[in-house]
Amino acid sequence: DDTWPSDAVEVGRIVDAFGVQGWIKVQPYAADPQALFSSRRWHLQPPEDPRSKAAAAFPPLLRIVQAKEQGALVVAQVRDVADRDAALALRGGRIFVPRSSFPTAGDGEFYWVDLIL
Repeated sequence: DDTWPSDAVEVGRIVDAFGVQGWIKVQPYAADPQALFSSRRWHLQPPEDPRSKAAAAFPPLLRIVQAKEQGALVVAQVRDVADRDAALALRGGRIFVPRSSFPTAGDGEFYWVDLIL
């Protein structure tokens, strides 16, 4: 289902390719990137730069095969992104996941998105 979730939250952006087999590097917006790991379906929007010619080519949904922490970044293997060139074409993409897929916060813990009025 490629439908944009009504509770979509922006959780990171694609900053580069990782390796030669189509993996991507993601800069998460939170110190703890669990929201990225909580969903295997990342919704994608193109960079905010209106001059970006690649915006029309951005897929609306990335299906994640696997994702793992790599220092301060997250690296992910995406289905149907087979090589470095395809991964590079996604640079600048803004990643959203449904708030409903976030892991449950612990006692006394909150997600920043829940604190915004």
